[in-house]
Amino acid sequence: MKYKVKKLLSKRSTRRKKPEQSLEEAIHNIPRITNETVAEHREEVLSSARKYIYPLQHSLRRIVLISTGIFIILALTFFVYCTLALYRFNATSTFIYRVTQVIPFPVAKAGSLYVSYEDYLFELRHYMHYYQTQQKVDFNSDSGRKQLAAFRKTALQTVINNAYTKQLAARQHVSVGNAEINNEIALLRNQNRLGSSNAVFEDVLKEFWGWSIDDFKHELRNQLLAQKAVSGLDTGTHQRAQAVLGRLRSGSDFATIAKQYSEDPATKASGGDYGMVIDRTNRDLSPQVVDVLFKLQIGQASDVVETPLGLEILKVNEHNGDTVRASHIYFAFKPISTYIDPLKVQHKPHYFIK
Repeated sequence: MKYKVKKLLSKRSTRRKKPEQSLEEAIHNIPRITNETVAEHREEVLSSARKYIYPLQHSLRRIVLISTGIFIILALTFFVYCTLALYRFNATSTFIYRVTQVIPFPVAKAGSLYVSYEDYLFELRHYMHYYQTQQKVDFNSDSGRKQLAAFRKTALQTVINNAYTKQLAARQHVSVGNAEINNEIALLRNQNRLGSSNAVFEDVLKEFWGWSIDDFKHELRNQLLAQKAVSGLDTGTHQRAQAVLGRLRSGSDFATIAKQYSEDPATKASGGDYGMVIDRTNRDLSPQVVDVLFKLQIGQASDVVETPLGLEILKVNEHNGDTVRASHIYFAFKPISTYIDPLKVQHKPHYFIK
């Protein structure tokens, strides 16, 4: 028995290799890479790595596909929700309004132009804000719902008319630049029509209309564009005003000419006299008229002054420091509907909401 154990141990000892011998064999068995075998060894290494790379690539591709699918589903859901909110339920919330400022949903088509839902909500929301906050109208009541339904029609017609006005302006190659808007605001501010400061003006806009200054500029741009479009088309009114101005320059009496040609029924009989004392903050007259009146000398007649509603020739009768008494000869522009209505007949508007 002892002999067998010794024999077994001797065999194991002979099988166990010395560390030096194992290291030599490992170094000897390292494959030698030469120029001839480098391609073969590279392929061998890559093939052993592919079993790890391919599953990873497959997982990434799957993640991308799933993420894309989820994004498409969410986008479609969001689009469907907004479409139903706008065209079926006529939503007017701030969220929906912000959406229309990013996505150009149309509310109607006027001739060749699409009317944006944003413009429609712009008109509608400032009306709702004023009557809810200042007049305390409850639009959930029966009378409130009727009032809101009526103004929805008015707001829609307003933005459609604005679209036709843009087409009229484009035909005349007229537009309103930022400089014109800023000059108009400066004129209003000099006459204290916009509050004593920017902060006061912003507060008033927000309180009464829910507007920012940019919203005010948006509305002012529409008004100025309509004025320029009508002024360019109504050549007859310009001709009448220039003819009367020529007679005044020739020495004709201002009051006599005003009685004959002025189109203001309130002052025509009195020779154009406004019948009141006018200061620099007078809100009964257009800012353009007030601005010119305080630049004239007593007895001096102005050139033709263009206002939002027509043309005027002015004369200062008295000047008492910060106030004046004056007369005018007024020529009314034709209403813009004179030029818009034929466009509506030729290219009827199409409505996308009821």
